Amino acid sequence: MCGIIGYVGSGRQPAQEVLLDGLERLEYRGYDSAGIAVANSTLDVHKRSGELSALENSLADREFNGAVGIGHTRWSTHGSPSHENAHPHTDCEGRVAVVHNGIISNADALRAELVEAGHRFESETDTEVVPHLMRVFLDDGAEPEAAFERALDRLEGSYAIAAVVADSDAIYASRRQSPLVVGLGEKERYLASDVPAFIEHTDRVIYLEDGQFVRLTPGNVAVTDGNGSLVDPTVESIDWDPADVGKSGYDHYMLKEIYEQPRAVRQCTRGRVTEMAGSLELSELPASVRSGTDRVQLVGCGTSFYAMQYGASLLCEHGIPAQPFVASEYDADSIPIEPDTLVVAVTQSGETADTLGALRAANRAGATTLAVTNVVGSSAARECDAAVYIRAGPEISVAATKSFASQQVTLAMIASVLAERQSQPFLGALRDLPSRIQHVLDTSSARHVAEEIVDADAYFFVGRRYQYPVALEGALKMKEITYEHAEGFAAGELKHGPLALVTPRTPVVALVTGSEDVVDRTLGTVREVEARGAPVVAVTTSSAPVEPVADYVLEVPETHRHLVPILTNVQLQLLAYWTADLLGRPIDKPRNLAKSVTVE
Repeated sequence: MCGIIGYVGSGRQPAQEVLLDGLERLEYRGYDSAGIAVANSTLDVHKRSGELSALENSLADREFNGAVGIGHTRWSTHGSPSHENAHPHTDCEGRVAVVHNGIISNADALRAELVEAGHRFESETDTEVVPHLMRVFLDDGAEPEAAFERALDRLEGSYAIAAVVADSDAIYASRRQSPLVVGLGEKERYLASDVPAFIEHTDRVIYLEDGQFVRLTPGNVAVTDGNGSLVDPTVESIDWDPADVGKSGYDHYMLKEIYEQPRAVRQCTRGRVTEMAGSLELSELPASVRSGTDRVQLVGCGTSFYAMQYGASLLCEHGIPAQPFVASEYDADSIPIEPDTLVVAVTQSGETADTLGALRAANRAGATTLAVTNVVGSSAARECDAAVYIRAGPEISVAATKSFASQQVTLAMIASVLAERQSQPFLGALRDLPSRIQHVLDTSSARHVAEEIVDADAYFFVGRRYQYPVALEGALKMKEITYEHAEGFAAGELKHGPLALVTPRTPVVALVTGSEDVVDRTLGTVREVEARGAPVVAVTTSSAPVEPVADYVLEVPETHRHLVPILTNVQLQLLAYWTADLLGRPIDKPRNLAKSVTVE
């Protein structure tokens, strides 16, 4: 799995150029190899393991003739990162080329069948069965489009697949539980796993639905359903500026996106918060969601799961029973879904396979479902009863930053609306939140602190109540981009085992905020680690209580207690970023990780 790009042109621009540009824009998704295939009277296929630059350098003196092609950046699921396992994959005769995201669960059985029939395989991947299956049907006399559809009829599992055939001016594509979007240029057609791949060329898109097939030619887009009937797809306009997917002078996308958080939060609340009228309005929430919701279950993965934990805490405080579930562990057969249960799926991309699996289980069980997502038209948005968009804008770095802040804000607003509690102090704090985040960005000394703790053996993060999920997220950010060991804990849990790991070389980052009682109890944990010689980094709204026990203090402004965790998290993002930068890590593309995980 990872990034797909396809291009069908009119001859004004070589496909090779468009494909390489699209792959470059998809690098943020994470990958370990890359390749392209350009169709003309033959197929020109070129691929390399490693960075996209290796592919580009190998093509420096070569130009494939042709205006139709597909490309791919691969994140390994079947087989090691290697030239042989890189996409595109071809049939024995090199007349069919295929790229694929997802997992074909019956690939082993299909491979055995094809090998017995005399087909030779070059890779360990599940994808390679597809071009060989197409070759079987082409040899039987099928036209390319029919051969593609018949091949996919044999597949089990999840996929977004695109294929090109020699002597054909078309791309054939389909999806099942993995995203594909079509871009409509003036005379060109584009295909991608994500909009940034072609946003520089067009903002008019068609989101393919599960089970749909599409045939792209220079002058036409033909979408059909599983029965072969033509579909009249909805054409949408994407409200993205191509400049939004550039670095804008920052060294890394992650740093740029950390600094975009004031704008992201402002976009998230715009038109929803009316402080003068004392109201908070989420028009996306229908009456069926607002009323009669006696309990809430939230599902998500990774950073989205920690945002959910934060949201669940707020819902519970507002008197609405709420449970967060790791999406991959959510089983509607064993988790009771009673009448008036709302299941909230939190996913930045709207395409996370584990979250979609949990969402579909909830739908089958008859729950009311709500998507909290960043991507208009995503699978989660389409499959839920309602969707509330976090409006963070395009996020390129694999490590999520501004989307987490926007998820926190959105979930805080949802909790307030569902509980019908919209206090003036909370609304005023929402209004002022962007400026509070900007203050943190302008005054943070996280870079200095990173210089002091960069040689640590491990990092511990602790917090209480709303800050506990932020401690978990802070640890995740540190481990994702520094490759150093980091763990997050509820502050009270450190003494129940993990304290055995604390040494003078394990800095403890403590989130010391909240009521006087919560602060005192968290300081108790700080004193425990201080007594073991561990350096203490305190993140707090007031330095006075922590200065006697903390080696370093990172302050955030006072705000409503429900929103303080959004500010403390910004300090943790900066701390992780500067630590990774000092270590020379590839911050935007951490090893082994992908931006959107579309396999279970």
